[in-house]
Amino acid sequence: MTQRVAKGSKPYSRVSEPSTLLLSCAPHRQTHASLRLERNPLQVSLLWLLQQKALIMSKGKVVLAYSGGLDTSCILVWLKEQGYDVITYLANIGQDEDFEAARKKAESLGAKKVFIEDLRTEFVEDFIWPAVQANAVYEDRYLLGTAVARPCIARRQVEIARREGAQYVSHGATGKGNDQIRFELTCYALYPEVKIIAPWRIPEFYNRFRGRTDLMEYAREHGIPVPVTPRAPWSMDANLMHISYESGILENPKSRAPADLYLMTKNPEDSPNVQDVLEIEFKKGVPVKVTNMNDGISKNTALDVFSYLNEIGGKHGVGRIDIVENRFIGMKSRGIYETPGGTVLLKAHLDIETFTMDKEVRRIKQGLGIKFSELVYNGFWYSPECNFVRHCIAKSQENVEGKVQLSVLKGQVYILGRESPKSLYNEELVSMDVQGDYDPCDASGFIRINAVRLREHHRLQGLSSTKQ
Repeated sequence: MTQRVAKGSKPYSRVSEPSTLLLSCAPHRQTHASLRLERNPLQVSLLWLLQQKALIMSKGKVVLAYSGGLDTSCILVWLKEQGYDVITYLANIGQDEDFEAARKKAESLGAKKVFIEDLRTEFVEDFIWPAVQANAVYEDRYLLGTAVARPCIARRQVEIARREGAQYVSHGATGKGNDQIRFELTCYALYPEVKIIAPWRIPEFYNRFRGRTDLMEYAREHGIPVPVTPRAPWSMDANLMHISYESGILENPKSRAPADLYLMTKNPEDSPNVQDVLEIEFKKGVPVKVTNMNDGISKNTALDVFSYLNEIGGKHGVGRIDIVENRFIGMKSRGIYETPGGTVLLKAHLDIETFTMDKEVRRIKQGLGIKFSELVYNGFWYSPECNFVRHCIAKSQENVEGKVQLSVLKGQVYILGRESPKSLYNEELVSMDVQGDYDPCDASGFIRINAVRLREHHRLQGLSSTKQ
């Protein structure tokens, strides 16, 4: 089976035990004969026995979500110590990563196979775009950059596990965070029979590795390359949609984020003094084209559109937030996020949606957007209720079509104008200079009907004479 790896790298499937070579040749009698010419019968028998012992001792195959960092590298070796055949899987979802170096590192640590999967396009089309259609924001501020990435990563992990006949999947998420829930709910939904190994919830593991010092010591003992640059005093998670920062010195909610923390956006104070004017075109609530009106640069594929909006938003310092949020597991946490392209799109989509969507439909859709955000944050992307909500939201977007012009400057996004062939805006009807097909006298009855409830409420409860 052909495996996908990073561009420029070769398909790789390594067998770490020398005796496996003999087993892989077993179906070919001629190969056996050639081996006997090189080894005496005793050597061949010994190798065969060693192979059988290895097969008996193996606990099975496990697909590890691998990053190439210290934690998952130690987990890889630890899983091997426990008797598992480890297949590593690294998802490219737009993070700044040396994928070839990660592949070689996994090889050297004894991974049976290494999969490096470029998921950037499907991440945008299958996960970011539905979030844009929903105007997905958790607790009024967080644009869900990490939450939408986890089901994308876990979906491919499960696909690999099924193809490779792996009974187990594993990850390096901590036992206090949301990611463990997001990964595992996706895995169970898409591969109900799977068994999950979460080392940071196994006492044998977390009692052995109580901190980074223990991991570093284990790495040195087992020949795992250790970082040569000082570690930032916070943790970071990056993908195409955002970068998040938490833990370490950021756990004190009063402490200000250091100026050098941000990697995706410029400080608005240091950003250009000249605005970028963009025109974003939508169809069915999804951006299909972006054009820079300053220089004429245009992008029209999903990945290119989102990447370009990240570039322009980051250049102007758009999309920074510092919040305390409620984790699904029951605790509050402090997080700092950069979401430049997502922030630009949220502003533009809200504008074209209001322009083209019926008022009452939009009111219902707003509630669905809040529900969608909660479900995604909590890890229920593949739940039946989230599937239902996504379909309802997609239905609401059928007429969300048109172009929005906006400017990006000094950390802000300013809407300049919009147009749509499916607009519900009637310029003549709303004009203060033209009466149009509207009789102002009708407003009197409309007001009186709406006043019935208010007048009766105050009359019957005796509040009309009470000073408010």
